[in-house]
Amino acid sequence: MSALICGSLAFDTIMVFPGRFKNEILPDKVHILNVSFLVPQLRREFGGTAGNIAYNLKLLGGQPLPMGTVGKDFDQYGDWLDRHEIPRDFIKVIGEAYTAQAYITTDLDDNQITAFHPGAMNHAHEQDVPAQGVTIGTVSPDGRDGMIRHAQQFAEAGIPFIFDPGQGLPMFNGEDLRAFVEQANYVAVNDYEAEMLMDRTGWTLKDIASRVDALIVTHGGKGSHIHAKGKVYEIPCAKADSLTDPTGCGDAFRAGLLHGLSQGMDWDTTGRIASLMGAYNIERPGTQNHRFTLEQFRTRFRKEFRYDFA
Repeated sequence: MSALICGSLAFDTIMVFPGRFKNEILPDKVHILNVSFLVPQLRREFGGTAGNIAYNLKLLGGQPLPMGTVGKDFDQYGDWLDRHEIPRDFIKVIGEAYTAQAYITTDLDDNQITAFHPGAMNHAHEQDVPAQGVTIGTVSPDGRDGMIRHAQQFAEAGIPFIFDPGQGLPMFNGEDLRAFVEQANYVAVNDYEAEMLMDRTGWTLKDIASRVDALIVTHGGKGSHIHAKGKVYEIPCAKADSLTDPTGCGDAFRAGLLHGLSQGMDWDTTGRIASLMGAYNIERPGTQNHRFTLEQFRTRFRKEFRYDFA
């Protein structure tokens, strides 16, 4: 069950500010904002939505096929994918560009400020969704033209896919977003993105859910809601042993969704697998540093939710 994951592959420079942004930013001075944050902790990690989702799906025993465009500096990341047996068949190197770079600063309340250089990601539209050999896919944050093109190609090929706009959502107007929803089989957003999606499309959550097989809305530590076929499934947040770093939790969650969907699981179980993936992610710094075996995952799932999944 191969999953084509269209999205970014990026280097993440992650910094931790040992304070709170709200204490440093004066609301009445945001029009002349000039702030500096001392960040004693800094790490450079492999990231990007396609890379993160693929890594997590591989941990679950899936067959991820990340698709994206990268730059001349990708060799080290490529070696990492090779070591984890994640195929590079649909990763294209753009020789004159750098791989996308994200600079993420996190405060003690897990708020984040991110600066993002797209680099080679702007060439995402040069890649095509294959008409065969893929059973499910995602359209995750990527180059604007690439996201539009890949959604159209998934729909034309009859391949079910998740529209996962994430931080790329502001690039699109209401007409664009309505087209994405009409083409997609599933929509996955966090609660902030859900509000923006409603505002730009002019649709309510019920309107959006009626146009897809399922609308998934995450609420951070409050769990998530899955709106499917007129029913709302309330998914609890899996307990994490520590709250180390929220970066990439949404991508880990989406890998859980892909796993459940590709295995034909019900929404209660699919949502709980996704929730537990987010817990694994948040316990470790970075987005691709957590590890587990399938047996360890099943044992923890049983302990957390009091039943086994097939």
